[in-house]
Amino acid sequence: MFTIAVANTKGGAGKTTLATTLAAHYAGRGLQTALGDLDLQQSSLGWLRRRPSEVPKISGVDLEEDGAKPRKKTDVLVVDCVAAMSRDVVKDVVKRADVIVIPVLPSAFDEDGTRRFMDQLADLKPIRKNKRAVAFVGNRVRLRTKAAERLEHFLEDLGFPTVATLRDTQLFAQAAQDGLAIMELPSRRTFDHVMDLQPLIDFIEESRLSA
Repeated sequence: MFTIAVANTKGGAGKTTLATTLAAHYAGRGLQTALGDLDLQQSSLGWLRRRPSEVPKISGVDLEEDGAKPRKKTDVLVVDCVAAMSRDVVKDVVKRADVIVIPVLPSAFDEDGTRRFMDQLADLKPIRKNKRAVAFVGNRVRLRTKAAERLEHFLEDLGFPTVATLRDTQLFAQAAQDGLAIMELPSRRTFDHVMDLQPLIDFIEESRLSA
């Protein structure tokens, strides 16, 4: 089972949206996909409950329950991590994940929170030894703005690749209302935003195939 953790101890970075989107992508490719929820609010599991029966099935796992595990034949597990993770939870996430995806919004507050999270990660042996793939995703970015430029420079200094930049759009939220991901919307308007995701998917696939 290949595990993708979508994590950042800064709240509101878009972890749930990105986790559900990645889960829908892999389910759409015909892989047995599970979506694990570490958040007490269970936003990811709520998304699954709204998911229409005619779209590819994704199984849900409430990882807050003791002993909860995905089904044995699961190919890909996407974990939506809670923002307020303790050091021990961060350590456990890093231990179990093959890829750690970190969404970051273009704001000084998000930069500060992300830097604190990266300080926690830097102390962990799998990260120091480059045994885990780590990637940043610029999220809800308005291109060609000072905020976007600032975010780009900030992420460059953190030592891990920024593999994708997702433009600001309400299409992700519109899809989530119906238990869908953006690539499952019947709209030509989604094309450019779906293509924004492709470098991240390529990065994850490279890690998955070499695992």
